[in-house]
Amino acid sequence: MSQCIALLGGSFDPVHHGHVALAALFAELLQPDQLRILPARPWQKSALQASDSQRIEMLELAFGGQAFAVTIDLQEIERGSATYTVETLRALRAELGEAASIVFLMGADQLQKLDTWRDWKELFTLANLGVAARPGYELDQDKLPPGVASALAGRLATPAEVRATPHGKVCLAHTLAVDISATQVRNSLRTGADRGTDLGALVPPQVLDYIQQHNLYKS
Repeated sequence: MSQCIALLGGSFDPVHHGHVALAALFAELLQPDQLRILPARPWQKSALQASDSQRIEMLELAFGGQAFAVTIDLQEIERGSATYTVETLRALRAELGEAASIVFLMGADQLQKLDTWRDWKELFTLANLGVAARPGYELDQDKLPPGVASALAGRLATPAEVRATPHGKVCLAHTLAVDISATQVRNSLRTGADRGTDLGALVPPQVLDYIQQHNLYKS
């Protein structure tokens, strides 16, 4: 039977509970043979505040103690330039072969702007998508941009169907109730000491320790 590889990409500046919950949700739903975390140098965002090595170390801390195993895939950082998801998926497809099920994981907020990504329609020829709802970001197709909703038509599938299909399917998960963004985390780290923010509710404790030890995300 062909392998199933799940991928979670992002800036992880910093990694937070939402990232871990998204990975855990699809680790349970898909039972992938491998779950790869892909720290990016994204083209859509302004300069990252933590260095590549700091983001990698925080990822290792956040995912090191989980019940599911992950691999930190550094190809986007090693590429040395701004990264596009479609380029990474092309490289992974070449690496893994035509039969492997590749599942690119994202939150519903990313799905709602999928049509702004480079060569976004090609994503469906390279991978499946695993999309999790977030509070405030619905997965109803009538809430999506028309082009994205049209692209999803006929692609919705169960986790088992996604596992068995190399690309072109979309698995929607409505059960992720975590609503955290990295922007929210950075803002809270700047102001939390003054406002009594429970930073432990936003980021894993070992990551929070790292952030404080390295004096990250201060104004």
